[in-house]
Amino acid sequence: MTVQVGIIGAGTADERLRALAREVGNLAARRGWIVVCGGLGGVMEAASEGATKAGGLVVGILPGPSPDGGNPHLTVALATNMGHGRNAIIAQSADVLIAVGGGYGTLSEMALGLKMKKPVVSLESWRPDPAVIVAETASEAIAAAAAGAGVKAGETGKESQSWLKP
Repeated sequence: MTVQVGIIGAGTADERLRALAREVGNLAARRGWIVVCGGLGGVMEAASEGATKAGGLVVGILPGPSPDGGNPHLTVALATNMGHGRNAIIAQSADVLIAVGGGYGTLSEMALGLKMKKPVVSLESWRPDPAVIVAETASEAIAAAAAGAGVKAGETGKESQSWLKP
């Protein structure tokens, strides 16, 4: 089974955060990971773009009733009609979460991930708990996510994933 990484962050972001998110998405896709995000603009769109450019699969969990509202880089657009309630789906679907910047929606996804005992990495984002892993670069965020998801050195995350099930 392949690692599903939730790349989370605000729907509006400056170019610096967008560049970080694009790099995180690209690095995740180059490892063969599936990117899960909120499917809208800002950090979500930039991560989707980076992953798509690397040939990756991007799943957008959309807040509205139609898949038409997603960003143009999504491989799969899932309409939930749940508004911010979709954050629980994103946190549950991901094996590990990487927050890039973000506001209160991002904070809620991080909190849900922590509650679900998922590894959470912060890249220029919230640090609500000592369990949150702080990264300074996109490469550090991906390395921390790989370690948190149980990917061993030399693996990409596509190999044996025995850590997913007891």
